[in-house]
Amino acid sequence: MLLSSLSFQEILSSFLVLFAVIDITGAIPIIMGINSGGQKVKAGKAAVISLVIYVAFLFAGDWLLKLFNTDIESFAIAGSLILFALAVEMIFSIEIFRNDGPAGYSTVVPVVFPLIAGAGGLTTALSLRAQYDVSNIVIALVLNMIVVYFVIRYVDKVEHIIGKGGIYILRKFFGVILLAMAVKMFIENLTLLIKNF
Repeated sequence: MLLSSLSFQEILSSFLVLFAVIDITGAIPIIMGINSGGQKVKAGKAAVISLVIYVAFLFAGDWLLKLFNTDIESFAIAGSLILFALAVEMIFSIEIFRNDGPAGYSTVVPVVFPLIAGAGGLTTALSLRAQYDVSNIVIALVLNMIVVYFVIRYVDKVEHIIGKGGIYILRKFFGVILLAMAVKMFIENLTLLIKNF
């Protein structure tokens, strides 16, 4: 049953969208700043806690939607607007979402929340449920957390290999991908809402 629902295309699409939203490469300077300030960000702890938060939200999200009397399509449209704003941030280097959480005192805050498992990522994960099978999204989340682990674990080497220019290019590239996916998600779910109405 589970194997029949697995789709490489859905896993890849979910992975790319979540990778762009999580933007762990863009968080490299912040992680390095925390490490240089005398507090070591624990890669394993950050990845595991982030994954637990994502998966819990992914499954509890339906209950939350029912509690507020809304549907997954409407939530996906709202999520697509957040993705659109995040993409604009990434492409044009402007600040829309202000990171005003407590800074630099543990792995959980601000690394897990709001950097890795922030509002944008959690909204995106739940929004993807309107398009993809949940098992494919969970696999995409696990793969993203593996990337998160290795980036945090080897943050100095990653920055050295990619370089500041590489991080800048990656951010712009995934910003464009995210923008295209936000538009696609908006149109598909708006069409479903109109059809159901």
